[in-house]
Amino acid sequence: MYKIVKKETLNNAVELMEIHAPFVAKKCEPGQFIIIRVDEDGERVPLTIADYDREKETVTIIYQVVGYTTELLSKKEEGEYVADFVGPLGVPAALEKKENKVIGVAGGVGAAPLYPQLRKLASMGTKVDVIIGGKSAEYVLLAELFEEFCENVYIATDDGSLGTKGFVTTVLQDLLDKGEVYDECIAIGPLIMMKNVVKVTKPIGLHTMVSLNPIMIDGTGMCGGCRVTVDGETKFACVDGPDFDGFKVDFDECMKRQGLFKEEEHQCKIGRGAN
Repeated sequence: MYKIVKKETLNNAVELMEIHAPFVAKKCEPGQFIIIRVDEDGERVPLTIADYDREKETVTIIYQVVGYTTELLSKKEEGEYVADFVGPLGVPAALEKKENKVIGVAGGVGAAPLYPQLRKLASMGTKVDVIIGGKSAEYVLLAELFEEFCENVYIATDDGSLGTKGFVTTVLQDLLDKGEVYDECIAIGPLIMMKNVVKVTKPIGLHTMVSLNPIMIDGTGMCGGCRVTVDGETKFACVDGPDFDGFKVDFDECMKRQGLFKEEEHQCKIGRGAN
């Protein structure tokens, strides 16, 4: 059992939890993820690691309340426990010091896994900027935390309630058009967002890493549910990723696969006492 030592509501759909998980906190690195099970009868849900504290032996997760399991998790309070918290899983992000700058692009809850990556780059002496996108101001996540180490924090909202009105790609294209020079782009968010970021960066050869989150069950490559096509080859996001070269990802296939089981997901009765 793993104790919830902190719980925070970030907006009406997104929450943060800090979990006491000594073995995960000891070894996890930016880019990796965990699989959580709320109770013994629950489903396994992969969530990226948003932060960790090796001294406190805790790992922070940020999740959107969108289905049965995340609703169940949301009902948990500080001091209560979750049944399983397995990790670290996946390959740590390949981060190294750059001569110029790295630009991070986050959409929605993509800010959570992007945060530890950019923070580590900053600690290595790399200058970093970030663009954070959301539907409106309340959906822009972790901006104050990014400000602690980013040279520039740019905001884009669909409704214009904060920062630039438009998409993160609007801001990214504007920065590049103004002559900003970056060694690398790290984009994490919805598939369509990452695809469109690549449409901006690929023509100018700006190396872009993306993080994929296909359907995943066991996190060990055994089920095959998280397979993706990268550079014409089949990869498994859980053991080969979740980070991949955005220029080589078949986003259209990823999006098609992501929508294959939408109807079944809505009918899912795990943990509901159904026969």
